Amino acid sequence: MYESYYGLNSKPFQLTPDPSFFFASKWHKRAMSYLQYGLSQAEGFIVITGDIGTGKTTIANSLLDNIEDDIVAAQIVTPKLSPDELVKMVASKFEIDTLNKTKADILKDLESYLFKLHSLGKRALLIVDEAQNLPLETIEELRMLSNFQQKGKPLLQSFLLGQEELQPILRAPNMEQFRQRIVASCHLAPLTLDESREYIEYRLEHAGLKNDKLFSDGAFEKIFKFTNGVPRRINTLMDRVLLYGFLEDLTYLDEEAIKTVTVEVSDEMFRPEEGSDLTPKTPASAAGDNNGAVMTDMTEDGRVKDVQYYKTMLNELTDALDNAISHKIKLTRYIDNLLKKKYKTYVRLKSDD
Repeated sequence: MYESYYGLNSKPFQLTPDPSFFFASKWHKRAMSYLQYGLSQAEGFIVITGDIGTGKTTIANSLLDNIEDDIVAAQIVTPKLSPDELVKMVASKFEIDTLNKTKADILKDLESYLFKLHSLGKRALLIVDEAQNLPLETIEELRMLSNFQQKGKPLLQSFLLGQEELQPILRAPNMEQFRQRIVASCHLAPLTLDESREYIEYRLEHAGLKNDKLFSDGAFEKIFKFTNGVPRRINTLMDRVLLYGFLEDLTYLDEEAIKTVTVEVSDEMFRPEEGSDLTPKTPASAAGDNNGAVMTDMTEDGRVKDVQYYKTMLNELTDALDNAISHKIKLTRYIDNLLKKKYKTYVRLKSDD
């Protein structure tokens, strides 16, 4: 929608991880180096952790996009799988039939598949995303899968990507054997202010932007303050900023433009304003409120339901819908004006004939 207006050849801030837009910050470079090092060693586990939206999946996709032909890779995004379910999912990802087979049968077929790859001069790589969801016994099953070996080299190597909650799981006392097989680990931190600016400029340039003065210095600072340097949040905000600029016919985006969009996005995401407290009050705290402003009710399972909290949420949703309607009206007007201009041009050309 806004791509042609700003001279872009693609959307620079998609939420779906795109390896072609991989931006190598300090920590992303380190994480990628660890993954590449792990591949070169052909053994051991690599563990990459990071908060939601910091780019773990993007790194994995970038690695897979440039992987050597002698590596057969599979990627799984894990819910809370049992050890048996994990084995079945891994086998399925390597296109091994698991229908009506026992775990022992599946493991035997998986081992045969891995040995066949080895005979062809290839090896298998498993990338486990959202690994913090796995129970301890399932992570231990991953370690057991690495026991498939030929001449002392594992036939299956695994990389684990997960949120910060994965770290205490791996530190558990009964995970010592697994920890001994970790050859490298890295935690992805959010981008700094300078890196956030470089990230935005890199993605815009990669998408074909020629105008390097589209944003003011203050705009970058406001973007960083709102997103805390988390790439996915930056993508969400920047997509809306460019849409806003297109609808408002702006060729320069300053602090005020960013402020307007952040207010809209905050409303839509139900993000509380600074200093506000939307935490539902307990019956005790409500009883201590002399004004009696908070009404409470009970759910069927006995939990307290804060009526005022949900009213606030409903009001914010209404405001968000109003904003969305307003944007659609502006877009409709823009298209209407564009069609009128094209019609006038058409009429003028016809009259010249």
